[in-house]
Amino acid sequence: MSEANDRFCSPIDISELDILAAMKDIQGYIDISPGDFKEVFQVAYSHAVHRLMDARKAGDIMTRPVHCVELGMDLVQTATFLADKGITGAPVVDADGRIAGVVSEKDFLARMGIGTSHSFMQIIAHCLHNKGCMATVLRNHAIQEIMTTPAITAGPEITIGAISALFIDRQINRLPIVDTDGRPVGIVTRTDLVQSYCITR
Repeated sequence: MSEANDRFCSPIDISELDILAAMKDIQGYIDISPGDFKEVFQVAYSHAVHRLMDARKAGDIMTRPVHCVELGMDLVQTATFLADKGITGAPVVDADGRIAGVVSEKDFLARMGIGTSHSFMQIIAHCLHNKGCMATVLRNHAIQEIMTTPAITAGPEITIGAISALFIDRQINRLPIVDTDGRPVGIVTRTDLVQSYCITR
């Protein structure tokens, strides 16, 4: 998302001058103080945001098709797949196409023995200063060894408000959306969520 869009999507703090200008633009006499006007507007805005968050569902904002990692893949194949797709994580599906877990760059970092607070350049610096790269420990290991399981999933009817709460409470960055058989039909990422907020404003 561009910096311009970020600014557009950010909450706007309405000043008293803005309120006075708006009141002057409205035809006729308004028997309300600027302070009351601002309070009513803020409460109405909050109600509108909550209404829209409850009205929009995962099925409205999810990304599809879903890029999935197969359960039989090793970590080299998984890392290559994620890199080729330009994504930082994906659901892991079994032979029947049902979600068996989720894998992300956080799982790779944990397996490498470093925290998620490390930046890419810190990892590069470590590799350049030492004989071996930290990533070599990932060779000859299977996806089952690092994936997060059980996966947190939801159906297409979950609201974006509920998704937001899940992201915060469970500290996740993506939510696979599944059908009644547990097969992925889409995925909601933090980017999808942010873009949905921009649309509702």
